[in-house]
Amino acid sequence: MQLDFFPSRTLTLYLAKMFAVRIAAMLFILVLVLMMLDLLSNSGKILAVEGNGQGELLTYAGLRIPQLISRFLPYSVLLATLITLVTLNQNSEVIAMKAAGLSAHQVLAPLLLTAGIVSGGTFLFNEVLVTRSNQTLKAWEAVDFGPIPTEDRVRANIYLNDNGNILTAAYLAGRGEAIAMRNVGWYVRNADGMIVEQVEADRAVYANPGWRLEGVTRFSVQNAVTDQPRSLVVGEGLSPEQIDLAKIDPDAEPFWTLTQSIAEYERAGRRTTELRAKWWHKISGPLSAFLMPLLGAVAAFGLARSGQLFVRAVIGMALGFAYFVVDNAALAMGSFGGYPPFLAAWAPVMLFVLIGETVLIRTEE
Repeated sequence: MQLDFFPSRTLTLYLAKMFAVRIAAMLFILVLVLMMLDLLSNSGKILAVEGNGQGELLTYAGLRIPQLISRFLPYSVLLATLITLVTLNQNSEVIAMKAAGLSAHQVLAPLLLTAGIVSGGTFLFNEVLVTRSNQTLKAWEAVDFGPIPTEDRVRANIYLNDNGNILTAAYLAGRGEAIAMRNVGWYVRNADGMIVEQVEADRAVYANPGWRLEGVTRFSVQNAVTDQPRSLVVGEGLSPEQIDLAKIDPDAEPFWTLTQSIAEYERAGRRTTELRAKWWHKISGPLSAFLMPLLGAVAAFGLARSGQLFVRAVIGMALGFAYFVVDNAALAMGSFGGYPPFLAAWAPVMLFVLIGETVLIRTEE
């Protein structure tokens, strides 16, 4: 028996089913509560737009729920791990399994298998559904919850520099010469970097060269005069290629699309450290679910009647939450070049695998 990684088929299915049910239950509770709080926070903004109603609230919920599932699924796995293992310990099932000759790793093997399947499913879920939700929701927020944009390759909050002058856009869609921007700002600066003219426009399209602003309101700082020219061409030094590479949102691009975007950035001589860190994290991030049974395993062992079960559960939860803290910190360090991108994404995973294994071996094996 000791040479088999998994226990018997019956016991494996029993533990895996118990664990999976608890993951689903914890995820449902977390998403339900957080979605209600989110709607309470944002429903006023959505309903403030004329014509928006219950349908738009349901649309918002449909776009937000995949984000919540992706973000809080690892936490659900951690909580489900603790609940499952504490229950098994209290019912003396762990003692029975160890008395039958199973090692601690064999007891955990069905949970690790289930968590591994969850990790694989999370990766596919993120790349197929969550990226689309991110892109659509950010574009919808950029137009202040008006009509949902339907254009191709939507991006939000664009910032560009043209020889010291600044072009901003809350919303950008399309590629090449078909690019269109909304809620545009143009800021003319003098040699000292002071703004001497501010322009706000509803829309901007390519004028070859430059970008033609429509729905313009122009304010001159020097004489405090406001006028509304019919149209205005600005940013003649900004080409469509530069606009295309103005901003890449790794959270809104699937893994395979982000790979191409990084290659385009490198060909243009642009910095790709942040994008590469996020690219690697698209792979390492879902593996956090696989780590949770290992980090929470300390709650499975030890005598329940000894009074240490609660302490063990707290230790398991602390290890799990410590991983998320370290992971976020490492990703932030990798984004601005403090860590190499590969190290920023994978170091937390490898570190906590070693920590989990060390705790498990020293206390139980």
